[in-house]
Amino acid sequence: MKTVVVEGLSAKLGGGQTYLRHLLEHYRARDGVRVIALLPPELAQTLPSGGAVEVESPPFPSRGPFARALWIRTHLPAWLREVRADVLFCPGGYLAARGARFKTAVTFQNMLPFALRERRRYPLGYSRTRYWLLEKMQRASLRRADLAICISQYARQVVDERVPRRRGRTVVIPHGIDSHFTRAAQTARPAPFEYVLYVSVLNYYKAQVEVVEAWAELKRRRPTAEKLVLAGFDRWPYARQVHERIAQLGLKDDVVVAGEIPYLELPAWYAHAKVNLFASSCENCPFILLEAMGSGQPMLSSNYPPMPELAGSGADYFDPYNPAGLAELLHRYLDDAVLRAGMGARAAGQSRQYTWERAATATWEQLTAL
Repeated sequence: MKTVVVEGLSAKLGGGQTYLRHLLEHYRARDGVRVIALLPPELAQTLPSGGAVEVESPPFPSRGPFARALWIRTHLPAWLREVRADVLFCPGGYLAARGARFKTAVTFQNMLPFALRERRRYPLGYSRTRYWLLEKMQRASLRRADLAICISQYARQVVDERVPRRRGRTVVIPHGIDSHFTRAAQTARPAPFEYVLYVSVLNYYKAQVEVVEAWAELKRRRPTAEKLVLAGFDRWPYARQVHERIAQLGLKDDVVVAGEIPYLELPAWYAHAKVNLFASSCENCPFILLEAMGSGQPMLSSNYPPMPELAGSGADYFDPYNPAGLAELLHRYLDDAVLRAGMGARAAGQSRQYTWERAATATWEQLTAL
């Protein structure tokens, strides 16, 4: 019996939790394989009961990041010996333990620690120091792991350049898309006005300030009845810059900072947007880009990698730090229904290659082969 342990104690929110939840939900029992997942309670409770994965939620690590780090350091090695682990899989990207009797695997998900240009957008202080430390941890994990899973070819290229000497093999397995993102066209409209939607946490490398400036330029070019909706976590320092720029440009009635939209409500927002935007300059394999494409509405995307690799002909591209260029692109699309319909159809077609069934099957095949 081969025992695969999934250490997912840090998957408490966002894309990391989405990734792990889908991998576990799509696991199909395999002869001679036992899968045990260490999860925080909030994630464990979302999984269907009676599945093929055994789930454990030790209470102490759930008290916070320091308690989690202490438990991993002091209790995890003995626990792995107790369950006779053959494979330790750390989808968060950082090896939680090493041992002579088990193989290790990590998923490279967080590009920001390796993106020196993007890190410099942050003020000197905590965030820059944190990403510097995370880079060191991520390098060490990728170097030591028996299997490194990259979620785009671009990510594989970065790993090859930044961590050239690695112990194990490396594979590329992109994310999938929830099926309900491709079936939302008949849902009720989530807003009483027409809008352009940009879903992403308000953060330096997401370029919301430049998107707001593009919207101001667009309004100078045409009478714009549509609103710009910025949806995402908005309680970090950069969000203040976004609000200040909206006020400076006189756009308080034209730009809606919506905060976080519940995950299950996002498909309707994407499906009824006149145009979906994605302006990030630092990504690995962004859920938002793939899910918005699945809606069948036109996608305008940052031209920074890996976005062109993933979206292909299913998006039109712009430099996120050139507001005038984005304004020109928005002008073309908002005033041309035929152009929007064509791009929406291409976006939907491109999105069909990204399924969780495919991603999970490939991932479990790699893990159980260690």
